[in-house]
Amino acid sequence: MSRIKGTGNKDTELRLIGIFKTHGITGWRRRWSLEGKPDFVFPKLKLAVFVDGCFWHGCPIHATQPKTNVAFWETKIGRNKARDRFVTRTLRARGWRVLRIWEHELAKKNARRLATRLRRAGLLPPLAC
Repeated sequence: MSRIKGTGNKDTELRLIGIFKTHGITGWRRRWSLEGKPDFVFPKLKLAVFVDGCFWHGCPIHATQPKTNVAFWETKIGRNKARDRFVTRTLRARGWRVLRIWEHELAKKNARRLATRLRRAGLLPPLAC
């Protein structure tokens, strides 16, 4: 677990950068000084994007519990979830919109659903009828 990096993770941030590039999404910044350290910030849209790992943020679909040191991990993940809620509320109170994307949403099989979420957030143009 100590080898997990906080930034540049191939399963999360780097994969989302690839999705942004594929769809021609521009205007994002990384390492922007903002509450909660969003993975991506779109300053002009006042949009903070977080990519939450299923394990670390307690995904209701894919989260797994380690078999050892159970109390530690329950507390750790519980604190992470509470911090995520606090950061989201704080940013929204400051006029920012927050988009949280689960790690599993970055899979190719979920591409259509993710594109819909990005469209709703104003990152992609509306579909033509």
